[in-house]
Order: sequence, then structure tokens, then C-alpha cells
Amino acid sequence: MTPRLQWRGPRRLFLRLPEHHGTGEPIRPHPVDRCPPSRGPGGTLTPVSITEPTRRTRGDLCPGVLRPWPAADGALVRLRVPGGRVSPAALAALHGVAARFGDDDNVHVTTRANLQLRALPIGTRGQLPPEIVAAITATGLLPEPGHELVRNVLVSPLTGLAGGRADLRPVTDALDAGLLADPALGGLPGRFLFVLDDGRGDLLERACDLGLVALDADTAQLRVGEQWSDVVPLAYAADRLVGLAREFVRARGTGPDAPWHVRELPAPLVAARTADGRLPSPAPALPYGPVAGSAEPIEHVEAPDGILDRDLIARLTGGDVAELIVTPWRGVLAVRE
Repeated sequence: MTPRLQWRGPRRLFLRLPEHHGTGEPIRPHPVDRCPPSRGPGGTLTPVSITEPTRRTRGDLCPGVLRPWPAADGALVRLRVPGGRVSPAALAALHGVAARFGDDDNVHVTTRANLQLRALPIGTRGQLPPEIVAAITATGLLPEPGHELVRNVLVSPLTGLAGGRADLRPVTDALDAGLLADPALGGLPGRFLFVLDDGRGDLLERACDLGLVALDADTAQLRVGEQWSDVVPLAYAADRLVGLAREFVRARGTGPDAPWHVRELPAPLVAARTADGRLPSPAPALPYGPVAGSAEPIEHVEAPDGILDRDLIARLTGGDVAELIVTPWRGVLAVRE
């Protein structure tokens, strides 16, 4: 069983509130109602034992473009970026939306390697004005509005670029395509999380609903809630995860008391398996700065307090940057040509 972890370091409240609670209530530590990050540079983690059951009384309120969060400074919207991968052009376009429509001339990154905009106008019905939705859609970061809340896919950021046992980019793409193709999976809660570790152990301690850890270049062991599950060929791993997500949707039912997470189901989704002896040890967070061992020059650029301001975005979208990967440690990998 993988222990769930809870962040004990400092956070800025205005970033944390909508990400973890999505309510107007004060933040209170709760052993089973958190989305805990992995280690971050300068931070520490303390294991937390999960014993208390969760009883839901409402659906989750995690924000999206079509379901913004009404924060004190305006609407907050979150864009899910599977695997953290975003093109420089898309990031520049998203910053253009913030600069044109918002009072906060920044793009924010989350500990799930997603992107956020803050301080946007919000209408009387709690929705963004249509022109802002159109501008965000034009960035290419909202491929399927009906599934925008469910594309929470956290992946080892350096997979396929440097280190790791397997390249999980094809698995990530296949998983995202499977989620988008199934109308029923649009009903996954907005906090349901997939975590894919490419065998380096950097995401091994991240709690998840469904996920996998690569054992070698061709196989992985599945994670289902807090349990280990089958060892499968990587070529079929995305299909297995999509199938398990469908089973969760069926098992959770509907209504305000429906579970948000696999661990909250009244019965296990699958039978538990023994942890494979080839599983890696947990690895520390990727430090900021140049990345060693890659074919292309890669730098892990810090986003202080999770904020990408105008100058930092200009640096990340320069002419020599070929690819960007948002990391769960409040940073962005810049892959240069």
C-alpha cells in the first residue's frame, strides 16, 4: 500500500483554496479530503494514515473554464494539461487571455501540473463571458468542453526526455484520447486523478485514484486507489486505466453523496495485488536548473509561488524553446532546440 502524504510546508491561501476544496469554507486539515503534492524543493512531507471514511454531501466544485470558481478577485479557471505538456505558442496565447481580460497579468501553475487564470470577469450567472471562453478555446487547451474537468493526468515530467524506465508519452496520449472519446467518463469528478510514474520514482508517493508505475520499458504495475493491482504490458495500460475509470463511474452512482475517489467506494474496485519487487524507491523532486542526461538542453525553471509572470513567460516562449512541460513542483521544463 502506498502511503498518502500531506503537505506540511507553507502555501499561499489564494492558490490553495480552490484547488483543494472548491468551497467557501475555511481550509481545515482533513485526512482524506486533500490533493497532496509530492515533495517540492525546500519542502518536506509527512506520511498521513488514512482511516477515517469520507461521506460526501455534494458534488465536487473544482473549477474549469465552463465552471469557474468565484474567488474574491474574480473568476478562477483551471485548464487540465495531461502530462503537463503545453506548447510555447499555447502558453503565450493563454497569457494573452490573462493580459486582455483579467486583472492578474499572470498564468498560474498547480501541483497537479495544470494551468490556471485568475481575476477574470464573471457574469451574474457565474459564467465567463462568451468572448473569454472563445479566447481560451482558441489556445487549443480546451479540446472537449464536456470532459474539461476530468483530464487530470499527472506524469513523470522528464519521461521520454531523460532517465526513467519507459517513455510514457504514448500512454498519456492514449489515456487522454480514451477519456475524451467516452461520454460516460465526462462524469468523473473533477478531483479524480491519474498518476503515471515512468519508473524513476518521482511520483511514487503521490496519492492517486488510478495510475501505474513502469517496471521496465514494456511493463508496468497498475495502481487502483491505495492498492497495487495487475502487472500489464504498457501497450495495453491506457485501455486498462480507461476501463477501470468506467468501472468507477458505474460503482460510484449519482447524486450528492457519490464518492469522488476510488478509496471512498464501499467495496474495492479490484482485488489487491502484491507490490512487484521491481518497483523503484521514491525519488526526490527534480531540482530547478539545467537537467543532466538529456539529448536536448532542458532547464527546470521555477515558478515562484506557482506564478508565471510576463517576464517568465517571455523567457519560456522564446524562439529556441521547442516544448514546455509543467511540473508538480511549481516549475516548468523548457526543452530547447
